[in-house]
Amino acid sequence: MISLVTFDVVGTTVDDGGMVSRALRTAVEETGAQVSAEDVEAWAGIERVSAIAALMSLGGVRPRPGVARRQLAQFKEILADAWSSEPPQEIGGAASVFAQLQERGIRVALTTDLDEQALTPLMESLGWWPARRHLIDTVVTADDVSSGCPAPYLIHRAMERTMVIDVHQVLAVGDAVVDLQAAGNAGAVSAGVLTGAGDGQTMEAVGADFLLGSVAEVPSVVSADSAMG
Repeated sequence: MISLVTFDVVGTTVDDGGMVSRALRTAVEETGAQVSAEDVEAWAGIERVSAIAALMSLGGVRPRPGVARRQLAQFKEILADAWSSEPPQEIGGAASVFAQLQERGIRVALTTDLDEQALTPLMESLGWWPARRHLIDTVVTADDVSSGCPAPYLIHRAMERTMVIDVHQVLAVGDAVVDLQAAGNAGAVSAGVLTGAGDGQTMEAVGADFLLGSVAEVPSVVSADSAMG
């Protein structure tokens, strides 16, 4: 039976119109690198300094010491300005899904490769945190772990904070391949949603346990898993 559901943020529960990817691409191309949208999407959910350095290399620029970290700061500024101008929106009644799970005694966690500085204004604009804290048990950011996806640490930290011991009682929901890889590395049940970066064929290829149109289908997945359990 599922005791905890972890949700990725951008692309899974929040629609930002692709601003994260655009901000990442801009930050990388300011170094003189030229990268494709496909490469940016492939690296968008991975720890930012590593992603920037890798994209610089792909774009023909050797990442000098300190440059990737400097461009990380630039990425944050670009993203903050973009989100301020066009605040992201909730996807598919995500807050309603959180409420349904809470009513059934299932804990809810948000996990993200963004840091707290970037995430806090977004949560506040949506009214999710701290105003609706009763719907979300914990929020785990890049600041809380040594490495983001595809490492399992975001999920494991959410388990630690919500006192869930058995990884088989965790459903990890995300829109990108790295989210599903993190779920697999954590030992959790995985669900891919088609509202963000990933496509169904690729998600199936990496072993998603469930493939969903959006987070709105999560309560039915939890019911099905509980019935099988």
